[in-house]
Amino acid sequence: MSGDGAPEITTDGTGLKVTIVAGRWHEVIADGLLAGARRVLAASGAEVTEVRVPGSFELPVVSKAALDNGADAVVALGVIIRGGTPHFEYVSDAATSGLTQVSVLTGKPVGFGVLTLDDEQQGIDRAGLEGSKEDKGAEAAEAALATAALIRDLKA
Repeated sequence: MSGDGAPEITTDGTGLKVTIVAGRWHEVIADGLLAGARRVLAASGAEVTEVRVPGSFELPVVSKAALDNGADAVVALGVIIRGGTPHFEYVSDAATSGLTQVSVLTGKPVGFGVLTLDDEQQGIDRAGLEGSKEDKGAEAAEAALATAALIRDLKA
């Protein structure tokens, strides 16, 4: 599993504004990711808002809007499952490259919780659901929080 060796991250998010931007595709998996992110952010004390977008392709533009409008960090959550056409590659690349560009352009962190999967079972294994091996929604929230806190400390 890709989560082997992951660090334990706990961050005090007091005073940080974090927006979760989550896609609607593959509802069971997406809702699992969202629950993990919510749990981590609630425990951190951060101020949290949520925005749902149609799919992973829309994550970058809405994430940038959230960061431009006062969010200190974004947690981007999406699910892309490979099909029989090149659509998977295009959407995966657009979401990944777009979210990276948003982070660099704004100077603010984007927690990357976009699952790019060969099949639904891989998503269930990573969505933080009962019986899942990993919780990628929680991990994305932890990364966004820790990075936002680090940037805040560097500015102090």
